[in-house]
Amino acid sequence: MTSLLERAAGPILDDADLSLMLTIRAFELKLLDLFGEGRLNGTTHTCLGQEYVPVALEPLLGPADHVFSNHRGHGHYLARFRDPHGLLAEIMGREGAVCHGVGGSQHIRRERYLSTGVQGESLPVAAGVALRLRRAEPGALACVYIGDGTFGEGAVYEALNLIALWRLPVMVVVEHNGIAQSTPTTAHMAGTIAGRAAAFGIAHERVEGFDLPAIRRRLAPPVARVREGVPLVVEFATHRLGPHSKGDDTRSAQAVQEARDADWLERCRAVRPEHVGRLEREAREHVDAVAEEVAARPPSRWVRA
Repeated sequence: MTSLLERAAGPILDDADLSLMLTIRAFELKLLDLFGEGRLNGTTHTCLGQEYVPVALEPLLGPADHVFSNHRGHGHYLARFRDPHGLLAEIMGREGAVCHGVGGSQHIRRERYLSTGVQGESLPVAAGVALRLRRAEPGALACVYIGDGTFGEGAVYEALNLIALWRLPVMVVVEHNGIAQSTPTTAHMAGTIAGRAAAFGIAHERVEGFDLPAIRRRLAPPVARVREGVPLVVEFATHRLGPHSKGDDTRSAQAVQEARDADWLERCRAVRPEHVGRLEREAREHVDAVAEEVAARPPSRWVRA
């Protein structure tokens, strides 16, 4: 049984889930370090604070399902494939990269996984894929990750219209972190995400907190209905700890501190500091070793060309 402190601070997470979340956290922090050292080119958008979202959903997805990610998608990829070597090699342009080093941080294609840095454009693609799944692979679904800021894109509404009209097996996962680049949600969105889903007759679930077993139990029935042609919007009320990209954070110190106070990792540390600390060290050591090994590889021949 858990103590009152444990119940108040947050759920006790399974070690496998927690280790994966900590690996994603360590990976993102390592990217920021590498950028600071001038060892990476291009840009990157970390998912610091949102690591638990794809980890919570991954057991609900099967190998036949398609996952569509976005510009802030490293966690989505790592939860799906557990492949920090291939992803870091892609970002660094080294041999063994997922897409030969030409996709970089935002544009990844692997098996039934696709990410894009173009806001909202994954939804129309997912709708087309879901139409094909409904006809040729009944029971499979398309899972699309977007942010609250993406609701400013017209392609989102065109896709939602077709998804609802044709009853396509699509689950739209909204990582609602309260800010679109540097604009608070309150300044760019009228109404609510639930209201926008309702306008198309699409079911909506809002998830707060990071109790992964509870999230899975709650979402398992509606996800099963998605597979039968009942689309779903799942809105995660989450937090973005880091800047939009690498150093472009215009939030007040108070807003950043509030996000940190709500961070899943801080709450896990409060419950089991020694245990979580050990898993943190293991995750950092693992990612450090990955970075050292990948950095020693020669550049991808596609990048050299």
